[in-house]
Amino acid sequence: MRKKQSNSNPLIQHVQAHSSIYLFIITLFLMGIIFGAIVVNSLSFAQKEDLYFYLSKFFTEIEGGRITSAEELFRQSFLHNVKYLGLIWILGISIIGLPLIFVLIFMKGVVVGFSVGFLVNQMEWSGFLLSFVSVLPQNIIIVPAFIFIGVVSASFSLTLIRKIFVRHSASMQFQIIPFLSRYVIFFVIAVGIVTIAASIEAYLSPNLMEAVISRIK
Repeated sequence: MRKKQSNSNPLIQHVQAHSSIYLFIITLFLMGIIFGAIVVNSLSFAQKEDLYFYLSKFFTEIEGGRITSAEELFRQSFLHNVKYLGLIWILGISIIGLPLIFVLIFMKGVVVGFSVGFLVNQMEWSGFLLSFVSVLPQNIIIVPAFIFIGVVSASFSLTLIRKIFVRHSASMQFQIIPFLSRYVIFFVIAVGIVTIAASIEAYLSPNLMEAVISRIK
């Protein structure tokens, strides 16, 4: 009985149907994180000093309450992530953009890995604590959204390829309409998740960062 109930869950059905793509994209994202952390170690001393200078300047602005307003931070975070998600979504429709979907997911991992790696490399335990409050809160929500839309986009692109090059059917146009509708709905869901993440990044993370910075200085 429990097995039937779990199999009737749309989310479980979705993950089971696309398990291989999920595994590939999650692995790709984790590889990006590792690569981003490695890149930090490959930077020269001068490059690290320059980056740390700007980072220290940012910390000073946070302490002095001179950072951008929460509303502006929300707008910037929301627009940036929606544009990134939108690009992945459009690449799924374009068919030929399938490899670029994987590249974008990998690059997202690189950014996360580099951010955490640089903070830890420069500030050690304090950097880890700072990354925990500045990078982790919103990414706990954003990363699953990117993985989700990456899987959906890759699946959509592969389905189009099969329909166009394998099944030359006159009814293909009608068959793809409900699938395209679901594709749009999936994107709307991802945008909703990003809205929550942007709210956390704008209204929660700065306060947490301020508290941590005041402790470590």
